[in-house]
Amino acid sequence: MVFVHANGFNARTYRTLLGPLARKARILAPDLRGHGRSTLPAPPGWRRSWRDLRDDIVCLIDTLEGPPIVLAGHSMGAVVALLAAGERPDRVRGVVMLDPVILPRPTALAMSLPLLGRVARRYSLATNALRRRDRFESRAAAMDAYRGRGAFSGWPEAVLCDYAADGFRDAEDGVELACAPGWEASNYAAQGCDPWPVLRSVGRPASIHKAEHNSTCSIAPGQIAGVEVSTVAGGNHFFPLLKPAQTRATLKTALDAA
Repeated sequence: MVFVHANGFNARTYRTLLGPLARKARILAPDLRGHGRSTLPAPPGWRRSWRDLRDDIVCLIDTLEGPPIVLAGHSMGAVVALLAAGERPDRVRGVVMLDPVILPRPTALAMSLPLLGRVARRYSLATNALRRRDRFESRAAAMDAYRGRGAFSGWPEAVLCDYAADGFRDAEDGVELACAPGWEASNYAAQGCDPWPVLRSVGRPASIHKAEHNSTCSIAPGQIAGVEVSTVAGGNHFFPLLKPAQTRATLKTALDAA
């Protein structure tokens, strides 16, 4: 399985979720460019889509030997996994999407147009990311600032520690975010990759698991033939981290599938 993390996160954030699965399968969790320990270039500036991230995952798939893989991901990473599966259907035997960022089809089509796509730069997520504090005295200080607040509310301490371990890098005056605010904002605004055609043509078992509260996925059960859609009861957008046992069972089912 290749697991792709969410925007602003890093692969290590999902260690407690994915670690136990390594007893039965080879699990690869790369840091996307501009995140974690990745050294791939991530120049600031607005982009129109996540195709650069898709192509990075495709390059990774091309290096892997053995049988076809399961692609999985969370949020933005779920869509990147789907797009990669569309490029290499012969190398993928299943796709698992955990609360993917999939806009309603009319909106997705509009965002793919160059002029209208610029509207996404005004998304509150993008503008808020640009205002995000990017330096702290230490990882411990960053954790103190995040613990129990905003998007980090309810996070287990182990997950927060893992996020901070690779979510920051050492700087002269402390630590700085590995995912620069400008790059995080660029990802939020890069809504020009319409995933709907790929969903309809991927030709592999595909499942979407939506959060019950504040989901980023607009697809309803039965809306796309061959795509299984379910709702995680009581879950919000961060349910893969807050409900790891349930999410792990979902991933295990995909790994066990013939």
